[in-house]
Amino acid sequence: MKIKIIALLSFTLLMSSPLALARDLGEDMDILAANYGAVQKSDDAATLKKALAGMHEAALDAREGTPPKLKGQPADSPQMKDFRQGMTSLIDQIEQAQALVEKGDVKQAKVVTAQFQQTRNENHAKFR
Repeated sequence: MKIKIIALLSFTLLMSSPLALARDLGEDMDILAANYGAVQKSDDAATLKKALAGMHEAALDAREGTPPKLKGQPADSPQMKDFRQGMTSLIDQIEQAQALVEKGDVKQAKVVTAQFQQTRNENHAKFR
C-alpha cells in the first residue's frame, strides 16, 4: 500500500511539473488570438483582466517555444533570440495594459492593446 501511495504521489508531482504543463506554440498562439479578440470587443475591466491574464500566460509559454520556421535552429541563434525578443515585447505590452486596467484606466489600456496588432504583424512576417 505504501509503495502505491509513493508511486501515485511521484506521478502527480511529475505531471504537475512545468514541462508537463507546457503547450505547443500553436496552442499558445490560438489562446493569444482568442483572448485578443475578447480584449478588442470589451470595455469591461473584469473581462479585460481575464483576457489579458490569458494572453500573458500564453505569451510566457510561447516565448519558450520554437516557431516551425525556426525548427532546427540553435536556441542561441540570432533568429531564436529575435523570436524571444518579439514575445518579450508582447509580454511587456500585455503587462502595461494589465497595470492600466488594475488602476481603472480602461480607456488607456485599450490604447496599449491596440499596439498588440502591430507587434503580431511584425513578428508573424518574420516567423510564421
